Amino acid sequence: MYRLFISLSEGTRIAFSALWANKMRAMLTTTCIVIGIVSVTAMNTITDGVDRFFDDSMDMLGRNVVYVDKWPWGFGGEYRWWEYRNRREMEVGYAERLRDLVPAATEVSASVSRSGTIRYSDRTVESAGLNGVTSAYFQTAGLNIEDGRAFSEPEEHRGARIVVLGSSVADALFQDEDPLGKQVRIRGQRFTVIGVLESMGSFLGLEDMDNQAILPITAMASIFDIRWNVRLSVQFADENMIADGEYEVIGAMRQIRGLDPMDDDDFAINKASLFEEEFRSMKMVIYGIGIFLTGLALFVGGIGVMNIMFVSVKERTKEIGIRKAVGAKSWEIRLQFLMESIVICMVGGLIGVVLSAGVTYIINQFFIAYMDWTTVVNAIIICTVVGLLFGYLPSNRAANADPIESLRYE
Repeated sequence: MYRLFISLSEGTRIAFSALWANKMRAMLTTTCIVIGIVSVTAMNTITDGVDRFFDDSMDMLGRNVVYVDKWPWGFGGEYRWWEYRNRREMEVGYAERLRDLVPAATEVSASVSRSGTIRYSDRTVESAGLNGVTSAYFQTAGLNIEDGRAFSEPEEHRGARIVVLGSSVADALFQDEDPLGKQVRIRGQRFTVIGVLESMGSFLGLEDMDNQAILPITAMASIFDIRWNVRLSVQFADENMIADGEYEVIGAMRQIRGLDPMDDDDFAINKASLFEEEFRSMKMVIYGIGIFLTGLALFVGGIGVMNIMFVSVKERTKEIGIRKAVGAKSWEIRLQFLMESIVICMVGGLIGVVLSAGVTYIINQFFIAYMDWTTVVNAIIICTVVGLLFGYLPSNRAANADPIESLRYE
């Protein structure tokens, strides 16, 4: 064990000395590894970033919520829009009936969304999302109030002209002012601000969830026609109840709609898992392409390392003969050159990780990327494996060299 430790430390020292003595050659060799590691870490940071961003979006959507809509979310299979368009619209009153017919549900809400302009004084927010909702919506949508409060069920029933603003809408309209108690105009009608939502970011990078205003659905009915695109949200205690809860919701909706046993459902059941299934299939394609490209980059880098190690073994043939003549074992020679191969890859890997941090920052300006310590550890492990795999043949040739022929080498 002691001799192994000495051989490892000596092999590492010789490896660094060899790199220092051949700086240009070492730089060109490590460049191949740098490119491979940057490719690997860039793929890792992008996929990790997409995974985290997708998980946050799914949490925002609600993994324990079943949505009842007229239209299904269009994932996979044939989308029979000509059938869906003829379905009856959802009704706000269904929410109360679902609450009675689905006892396992913790909350049921109804909501309807439109787009409009919100004004305060001389400031305007164009194309804001206007959501008319029942009071339970704050729970089914997982919304948190940062300042002020949500509206109550009595306020909803009497159609109070009150509104809860998304954080970006509040910032744009009020800037340094306190929005609570102020009045904004929506379609010419005055609404009093009673709350501001916590910032949520964007959903799947497409929709800004902070660019919205939430008002009682009865007040929404006074400024918009809400007879179409009503959505019902049925929340359960946890995600594990979704499978059974979905069947209860389907049964309840068929009863509410008065469907005969042989009639097809004239409503759609949507849930977060539909997004997740579609995302998994897309992710496998992206990962497959990424693994192929990064594997190709590392293979090219490894070939470069192997080539330079064969050159190094040839140049130091006499040194190998001298070491064997004074008693060095074959495994010690093999270990020495393996350590040199690993050190070359590790140096390239460390440079690649540093460059990847900059690449991750740049990618983050246009897309989503996230680098954590596991990415760095993975890069180091990959470098070690590449060094071992592509350094083995050259080191094995050095270990098996005949000492007499090596001493004669000029």
